[in-house]
Amino acid sequence: MDNISKPCSSNKIIKTSDGCAIVLELSKNDPFFDKKKNLLHSKGFDIREQVQFHRSSCPDAIAKILERILQIARIIHLEEAELYFGKVKDCSLFEYWSTKNEVETLNSVLSLINSYSSCERQNEVNFLQTLQDEIFRRIQEFTDKNKVESRIDKSCSCEKEKCLVKWGESNGVKTSLKIACVEGAGRGAIATKDLKVGDIALEIPVSIIISEEHVHKSDMYHILEKIEGITSETMLLLWSMKERHNCTSKFKIYFDTLPEEFKTGLSFGVDAIMALDGTLLLEEIIQAKEHLRVQYDELVPPLCKNYPNVFLPELYTWEQFLWACELWYSNSMKVMFVDGKLRTCLIPIAGFLNHSLYPHIVHYGKVDSATNTLKFPLTRPCCFGEQCYLSYGNFSSSHLITFYGFMPQGDNPYDVIPLGLRVSTHSQTCADMDVGEVDCIEGCPTSSWTSHMEISNLENEIEVLEDLQSTFSSMMENLGGTDLVDIDNASWDVKLALEFKDLQRRIVSSILTSCSAGLNMVQVELSKL
Repeated sequence: MDNISKPCSSNKIIKTSDGCAIVLELSKNDPFFDKKKNLLHSKGFDIREQVQFHRSSCPDAIAKILERILQIARIIHLEEAELYFGKVKDCSLFEYWSTKNEVETLNSVLSLINSYSSCERQNEVNFLQTLQDEIFRRIQEFTDKNKVESRIDKSCSCEKEKCLVKWGESNGVKTSLKIACVEGAGRGAIATKDLKVGDIALEIPVSIIISEEHVHKSDMYHILEKIEGITSETMLLLWSMKERHNCTSKFKIYFDTLPEEFKTGLSFGVDAIMALDGTLLLEEIIQAKEHLRVQYDELVPPLCKNYPNVFLPELYTWEQFLWACELWYSNSMKVMFVDGKLRTCLIPIAGFLNHSLYPHIVHYGKVDSATNTLKFPLTRPCCFGEQCYLSYGNFSSSHLITFYGFMPQGDNPYDVIPLGLRVSTHSQTCADMDVGEVDCIEGCPTSSWTSHMEISNLENEIEVLEDLQSTFSSMMENLGGTDLVDIDNASWDVKLALEFKDLQRRIVSSILTSCSAGLNMVQVELSKL
């Protein structure tokens, strides 16, 4: 998980002779600079905009100013999937690109207002307060529309988890969360009180973060550091395989809360693998396991043979190695420490925060130099008793299954189907359409087809669409029909495999529908000639 906040330092509030102005600027280092620049220009904005407000601004004027600010900020904060799919069609009074983009945008403007401490005139204070109130109102509106109900399994006591939280608090942890068993999601973090935007849900001192420094202090470091090309992540993995069995470990309480099996795609059995036949996830899981097996065979047996007193063979089996891989894949976080180094870490308690496409916590990967703690601030409210969600990152469902063991609720904008097209006379059209890989939220946007209706060579358009239709028809055939499996009595891995396969069918079916619609549109245009 890598979610380090990257604020744009060029965005600021400046004083003017008649009030203040908010300056918003698109960074030239943005990976989608050209697309965003063109989008800003199409809306009548430049890459650097100064939005002026006056001391005498009335409420209506303030509302218009805020919408202008948000229009610019939304585009600046767009991600690749949002640029592809465009705005959400909604009955709201204002347009937005995605719930995530809207909340990111609102929080960025809110942070900008909060950072401005030079208000000397009451009119400026009143104006900024009005802006702030409206931003809070909009965030609350999005929160109310996107709430996910979580049912607590009260039969689960979570005693080990409670002990971990108490241990954390005795070591400086501050938290407004409790750990509970959530139906359909395993363990999760539940708010113990109403939390507002900006509140710190969890604060972890660096002293209890598991990082590479613990390997450096261990009896295996002098051996591992001599291995050419070994990474700090691999060292940590090998260290954790032994440390989990250490009765005197500082982190014994933490290791005691970890499951005997993580149930990620890496642990799929034969039946689940067979159920994935026809999907790209099958190949992804097989390749991942083969890679890990090669890594294990090259590294671990020689260590056990040459240093049996340090690398005890009974602790370094393939099964134990795979368990440690799943631990680090599913629970580790990238953390920027005060020395400027980015390290892969395990963070006790924080690992119980589950992922959501609409999380409460987005930026959490940088240690606060003033407190030497890692803070988890909220970007939207979380009510008492509600599950508090984190963003693990912009991952496809196949990646989340392989390395985390779940599929997210809702339409995942990061689901993609890699698509190889043969080079032909219509290769340039394919390039224009950017279909090297197809992003999927229930298919392709029909606007992709209509935007090409002006091209004179409509026969070429038909050839492109028929090629796509043929490709995805074959893909649908490979997926087969609906599996006749007793889902209620199926094992956890088979259930997850079938759920993913059903998702793939829905995506491909929707793409085929879009292809048919596109063909009809082009044929209608062709008939007019």
